[in-house]
Amino acid sequence: MKIALVTGASSGLGQKYAEYIGEIFPEIEEIWALARREIRLKALAEKITVPKIVPIECDLTKDSDIEKLRQRIRAKSPEILLLINNAGCGFHGAFEASSEEEQLRSIALNVTALTQITRMALDYMPEGARILNTSSIASFVPNAYMSVYSATKAYVTFFSRGLNEELKKSGRSVTAVCPAPMNTEFLTVGHIQGNSKTFERLPYCDVGKVARAALIKAKKRKSVYTPRAFYKFYRILVRILPDWLLVKMAKT
Repeated sequence: MKIALVTGASSGLGQKYAEYIGEIFPEIEEIWALARREIRLKALAEKITVPKIVPIECDLTKDSDIEKLRQRIRAKSPEILLLINNAGCGFHGAFEASSEEEQLRSIALNVTALTQITRMALDYMPEGARILNTSSIASFVPNAYMSVYSATKAYVTFFSRGLNEELKKSGRSVTAVCPAPMNTEFLTVGHIQGNSKTFERLPYCDVGKVARAALIKAKKRKSVYTPRAFYKFYRILVRILPDWLLVKMAKT
């Protein structure tokens, strides 16, 4: 059985990835869609029939749920042709005044769970398989008032690029997708909407366009994909300007 494994599939970018996988990777027979909200996953399964959506209710910050996923993969022994690590969260606000629980959840989801799932999936990923990790433009520079989030996304981008180099000899690849703000639940759940002038000023990315383009870039084995010319320029700029200035510029 040839599958795609997609985390954070119940809404936003994850849902859009699921919608375009069949077009970009027609060889995939099933999409194992992971998220905490089973009702939304079932709605996704009704909406997308090819490839078949297999809803898997899973909280990736829980060791017990990670173990259930591990056992499921071991029992079914699928060929994982595409792994999309999309689940993630981030919270806006001064770290000193923030919720410790929220910040630790961000680390658990963005870093620990992504690493665990990638490691378990690699044992079932044949030559030619792809990994697509959702990172962020926040990974380029430390973001004051989203310090933990930007640090976790720096991990995602660096991990992706390093692992991509490691896997080249095996014919597998890793792509880090680094989008800018998008109109998704991330803005409200992360206390960003109405609280960040920076987010209000930045040009937004279209969720569907990002998902489709990211899948195409993954198929072409690109190591990093940053949408929109404005943010491609920003990615170049961070290599030129001094760190002290960049941190001030990137303040959210």
